[in-house]
Amino acid sequence: MRTRLVAFCLCLLASVAGAADLRNLKMPLADGGDLLYGLSLPDGYVPGQPRPLVLALHPGGERMVYYGSAYTRTVVAPALAELGAIIVAPDCPTNAWTDDTSERAVVALLDRVLREYTIDRARVLVVGFSMGGRGTWFFSSRHPELFTAAIPMAASTGNDPQELLARVPTYIIHSRRDQVVPFEPAERNARALERLGRTVIFDPLDTPTHFEMSAYIPALRRAGSWVASRWTGSK
Repeated sequence: MRTRLVAFCLCLLASVAGAADLRNLKMPLADGGDLLYGLSLPDGYVPGQPRPLVLALHPGGERMVYYGSAYTRTVVAPALAELGAIIVAPDCPTNAWTDDTSERAVVALLDRVLREYTIDRARVLVVGFSMGGRGTWFFSSRHPELFTAAIPMAASTGNDPQELLARVPTYIIHSRRDQVVPFEPAERNARALERLGRTVIFDPLDTPTHFEMSAYIPALRRAGSWVASRWTGSK
């Protein structure tokens, strides 16, 4: 398992040079230390003209510095290009997106980006894979006032109460061959949320394993189109 995770990270590193412009930055934290994060501005961004915002939460495994940037360059930016969004991609400051330290850091980062850039508050998306997908469920359930859509991929909902999940439109992507986060609970959760009347799409994939994240890009592109349609009111 560890070898496969290392290979996965090396694959991300190898792809960094060929990606769209994304700056590696850092922000001081109130608890001490710095939060590392990547920031990508879309072509044609002009202050005063609101753009969507995407919060990209990276997976776990063996991490390198600016792991969020590598994940964004490899998966998020190519798949969600049509949104024309500002993308912010922090490095998780702890071992999980769901603890108090990470929660405070991410909320502080979002506050900073919302103050420094012209963001359309009606078009704010959180997206993540595996650990980042777990974080996507976490942040969209705990902070529905910040987000208007969510895309969890290959993710567990953890211990989050079901009645708090998918209070924003949510597109769930999960593979039947996922050997780390089982498929069946993800499907059951999606169907239960549908019965609760939540705006949910469940997109089951047939072939990728948990370690073939790039194979999720076509589904993530579909999810981005669905989110865009929700934002424009066409669906």
